[in-house]
Amino acid sequence: MLAIVRKQLRNHPALIPLFIFIGGGATMSLLYLARLGLRNPDVCWDRKNNPEPWNKLGPNDQYKFFTVNMDYSKLKKDRPDF
Repeated sequence: MLAIVRKQLRNHPALIPLFIFIGGGATMSLLYLARLGLRNPDVCWDRKNNPEPWNKLGPNDQYKFFTVNMDYSKLKKDRPDF
């Protein structure tokens, strides 16, 4: 399979950027899915020891990927403990 792809790339060098960008996009999407699965508080991998991980987040924990003009260290607790 790889030999056929290598042969096509030698015959058609204009396909090289296509393979690079598709491979990069696939890699970035897999990394983002891994980040969502490991860092998102809505995902629970261990139901016995930590059934509700979103309740253990403090008000100054940042779990969003990107925030604009938001300083999480200055937030105060405005919700009750469960």
